[in-house]
Amino acid sequence: MPVLIGTSGWQYRDWRDRFYPHGLPQRAWLEHYAARFSTVESNNAFYMLPKPETFASWRERTPEDFVMAVKVNRYITHIKRLRGATDSVHRFTEAARRLGSKLGPVLLQLPPTLKADNGALAEVLHAFGPGWRIAVEFRHDSWFSSETRALLEEAGAALCLADRGSRPITALWGTAAWGYVRFHEGAATPHPCYGKGALSAWAGRVADLWDVSADVFVYFNNDPRGCALRDARSFAAAAHAAGLEVARLDVERVSVR
Repeated sequence: MPVLIGTSGWQYRDWRDRFYPHGLPQRAWLEHYAARFSTVESNNAFYMLPKPETFASWRERTPEDFVMAVKVNRYITHIKRLRGATDSVHRFTEAARRLGSKLGPVLLQLPPTLKADNGALAEVLHAFGPGWRIAVEFRHDSWFSSETRALLEEAGAALCLADRGSRPITALWGTAAWGYVRFHEGAATPHPCYGKGALSAWAGRVADLWDVSADVFVYFNNDPRGCALRDARSFAAAAHAAGLEVARLDVERVSVR
């Protein structure tokens, strides 16, 4: 599978008339999105775990080649802070697995106040069990150690590479045979868009870290003004230029004024 490029969510009001046609009801937005992108990162479960039936509905409403990454519920990462969360992990997996073949990686985004606790992280990674692709986004610098890197590599979990301000804010490790990249906020005009130079640099990093046959999931979280939509399109061009294969992406030019 090639590089899959999408956005972090699809339900943004300021995408109306930029991306979603005038008059298209919000209940039909997922179908419109999935006809143009091959993947999306769902943040819904981070705030409140959807019912299993909701995940099943998303599976039924999207094309056969569509993949949905799912952000793990904040109760596990921010309330329990990875400790004693095994039962919560199981509730999450029982719901998310209803995506069936559409289920992509799951993202553990840790709070910026959570310092390195490799024992707790190992507990949660183990709770998921085999067959899950887990990406971990660290937001405290204490995690970027050789011990944490070894833990991720042993578990086959991917370090989530993150960008803010058009520069990397994480270590640049390829800890698994697949990759996960998040773009939070660019430094170009208009804010929070990315410039072509920053996206080309990132395409080069992806090409350096993973083999061309590797699955790499790339998500743009800079949704205001439709920047995520424009930047996803631009990154696809940069990835092609870097010699990478890019999954289905058919987005027309988006106005970001």
